[in-house]
Amino acid sequence: MVIAMTFMGAKAQMILSDTHAMLKLQQGKKYLLLPVQEKEEIAAIAVVDARNEMVTRLNVKLAVDKVDYYVPLELKNACLLDIFFHGDRRTTGAIKDFACWREMKYSDSFDVTNREHFRPVYHHTPQYGWMNDPNGMFYQDGVWHLYYQWNPYGSQWENMTWGHSTSRDLIHWQAEPTAIEADWLGAIFSGSAIVDKNNTAGFGKNAVIAMYTSAGTSQTQSIAYSNDGGKTFTKYAGNPVITFNTPDFRDPKVFWHEPTARWMVVLAAGQEVQFYSSKNLKEWKYESSFGREYGNHDGVWECPDMLCFGEKWVLLLNINPGGPFGGSATQYFVGQFDGQKFVCEDEPSETKWMDYGKDHYATVTFHNAPEGRYVALPWMSNWQYAASVPTKQFRSANGLPRDLGLATAGGETLLTSKPAKEMLALRGQKVKAPTDACEIVVDVKGSMELTLQNGRGEQVVMRYDAQKQQFAMDRTKSGNVNFSEAFPCTTTAPTYGQPKQLRIFIDRSSIEVFDAEGRMAMTNLVFPTEPYNIIKVRGGKANIYSLKQ
Repeated sequence: MVIAMTFMGAKAQMILSDTHAMLKLQQGKKYLLLPVQEKEEIAAIAVVDARNEMVTRLNVKLAVDKVDYYVPLELKNACLLDIFFHGDRRTTGAIKDFACWREMKYSDSFDVTNREHFRPVYHHTPQYGWMNDPNGMFYQDGVWHLYYQWNPYGSQWENMTWGHSTSRDLIHWQAEPTAIEADWLGAIFSGSAIVDKNNTAGFGKNAVIAMYTSAGTSQTQSIAYSNDGGKTFTKYAGNPVITFNTPDFRDPKVFWHEPTARWMVVLAAGQEVQFYSSKNLKEWKYESSFGREYGNHDGVWECPDMLCFGEKWVLLLNINPGGPFGGSATQYFVGQFDGQKFVCEDEPSETKWMDYGKDHYATVTFHNAPEGRYVALPWMSNWQYAASVPTKQFRSANGLPRDLGLATAGGETLLTSKPAKEMLALRGQKVKAPTDACEIVVDVKGSMELTLQNGRGEQVVMRYDAQKQQFAMDRTKSGNVNFSEAFPCTTTAPTYGQPKQLRIFIDRSSIEVFDAEGRMAMTNLVFPTEPYNIIKVRGGKANIYSLKQ
């Protein structure tokens, strides 16, 4: 709980103009709790130390009329806040009357107790603030490390840093201190991390090396290294390590190419990906580009990944907009990669989607996963409405971790996606009715219809059409759907044959459906005003399992 709380002194703020103020900070305090009002414009805040040097810069929607929630600013050596308000005083009123001056508080701690009805039970979420892309994921010494695009100063996108969480089972996550923060080169955008087992970079054996996009005036690629297992990072003095003259140049995914014994990185560069090679992770050579004539190009290409399944490679490629039902989604390409060029085996006009829901994006895999597995983790939202979903303390969760593989259907190679095997350990006893956090296993005999419903008549209807070999989920009446015109929809997916069994995962504000063989996956958010506790099934048999906490 919050303790030792004191409010701002009456003389702390200095009003300098209609848009400019300064705030002298009391010394010896751990946090200043900043009041946020989401409808307001951003206030640009420079944090200044005793030598009048800027410590950091952040953008916060400081409260003008009322407080939606608080975010903590750790003061450390901060002495002064230099604040510029971007709002129009004709609509916001006089700066001296803003609610933020009355509501700012000093505190020795920050209360992260969950206040959200829709926070998932067994999916990863940040304790507070905005989250989007998963970043820098790796496995080492029994621990899964997840970094993520994080805004510590509000529940909408801004102030991009790498947040950090760890897990031993991919289900229960421990929040860790912030890993990498913005610097003069820019905000810290998406990237990857590897375990340098052979000290190829010279930062130490088993050093964790992160490669990320520095998003400043231009987008460039930087690295940082950790010698304490990924807890803290030191930025490389020679940054940036890769530059290119295109505006959207980001999201490096580093991987080891065994046949040529060197590191590779695949980067999104506008409407293509680029491959670079390196022996030491510091000096990079351009090798080739791929994609200008392949797949979907209705949006910007982002967050690529490269997976090797023996003789075949899979290039994961996220795109926004351009998804099959609007907004963001993940496509993939199957082919061969020789350490220089990727050659796709599919027709240029073909688009293969990894997940046919509305809420599966920025999907990448963990480096160094045990047993040679490829374990993927998506961001479970959509850029069309991610900033307006009905939560405030936090926004966005990650989807279920998924084990990836290959299958063949109709002469084509498919990327399969199944719930990670760790999810079986979560399965509890059979129960008679669905709950807000459960798994439903459906044996499918042909065409099938399954309805989840609550006492208010809110419902999600799932149908499988055996003749069309198509699965559909209708969330148009699922609960609160009015926060965005893009939210109510029906999503459909090919099943590439008759599924024998479906696994449906419900977790308060999400429904994820997989067929048992992994040929179909569908991820959709839902916001029912009360849990779905009624199930109706035609054309199949459903068993409902509680999930262990």
